[in-house]
Amino acid sequence: MNKNFRLSDIYEPSHDERARQAFVGTLKAHVNGPLEVELAQLYESKIKPAFEAKTGHAPRSRDEATPAFNAEPMYQTWGAMVYTSQDFMWETVGDTVDRLRPAFEARAKEIAAGKRLGTLTLNPALEIPEPIASTEIHRQPGNYFFQNTPDDLTAAMLYMGTVELYRAAKGLGGAAKTGEPMTGPFIAKVVTDKFPDIKPKRILDIGCATGIETVAYKRRWPEAEVHGLDLSGPLVRFAHVWAEDKGVDMHFHQMNAAHTSFPDGHFDLIVSHILFHETWHDVQDAIMREVKRILAPGGHFVNADVPYQPAVLPMTKQVTNAWQVKHNGEPYWTGFADRDVRQSLIGAGFAPDSVFADYVPIGQGQYYFFGATQKT
Repeated sequence: MNKNFRLSDIYEPSHDERARQAFVGTLKAHVNGPLEVELAQLYESKIKPAFEAKTGHAPRSRDEATPAFNAEPMYQTWGAMVYTSQDFMWETVGDTVDRLRPAFEARAKEIAAGKRLGTLTLNPALEIPEPIASTEIHRQPGNYFFQNTPDDLTAAMLYMGTVELYRAAKGLGGAAKTGEPMTGPFIAKVVTDKFPDIKPKRILDIGCATGIETVAYKRRWPEAEVHGLDLSGPLVRFAHVWAEDKGVDMHFHQMNAAHTSFPDGHFDLIVSHILFHETWHDVQDAIMREVKRILAPGGHFVNADVPYQPAVLPMTKQVTNAWQVKHNGEPYWTGFADRDVRQSLIGAGFAPDSVFADYVPIGQGQYYFFGATQKT
């Protein structure tokens, strides 16, 4: 194999695969954009007035509003299109993964046989907590833990490929080509904007998935020792291969963020990206307590996640989000959005005056950033 070979050089859908994936991306952009705008208009012009006429007040929660939406053909059509587009996504990305997986797995073996910059620690005996173990997040076939063989990278490649599809649909594609999507550098920038004097010696990315965002933290703080952990063996194996392939020294662990083996006070910066909205509520609390234990005095805990708290969402979006929870592989979405993360962090032992939760603009949208600082 060519010594200059790079995984990012070959993650390239064929002409036909790209055309099909572009169609799926456009369909998803339509149902989650213009069609939801039409639903919001329908709510204001028909659903809400009818509800007010019947009850004397507007819907006060998504639970009150949902039955009225359910009776509307437009809402039924929206749901059918969202569900079908998710099926199309896995089918079209799966074609690319099936074609490219042998080359990725060959590169993984090549890296394993050579001198490595970083480390990979697997734990095949790790117990995956329920209900995460038996839930197909995003309806990904086999979830994040699927593997036919110990070397199988299918789950990780499917995850990366669908993220690429979403990015391309939003005009943010190309992460697989560069290895550095905008989200990692964006999170690093938010951290430095909030904590200008930060100079972390050790960084931990919890729920690091394929590690593509994790690379950005090493780029931003090159002198730091950077670690990533995830429950999924296939995902951290891919993360290790991707980092080594990029020439970046990092350390990946198959580990439960709620029960790590790291010493007390080990990390100066602990970050996560879209972890908590894919995590069961009691596990979220356990993760926060564990972070409190392994975060160094003066260290920072910073999380970027979905800005879907009911207080900042119109009613139509609350209803469509709840539909995603029930039907489309987002079982923890509203549970996370409904919780007061400030109180959760305080409950985990962080000082009230060290806790934060803010909305930070990105492009045409925003992210929900929350976390805390370990008191010295």
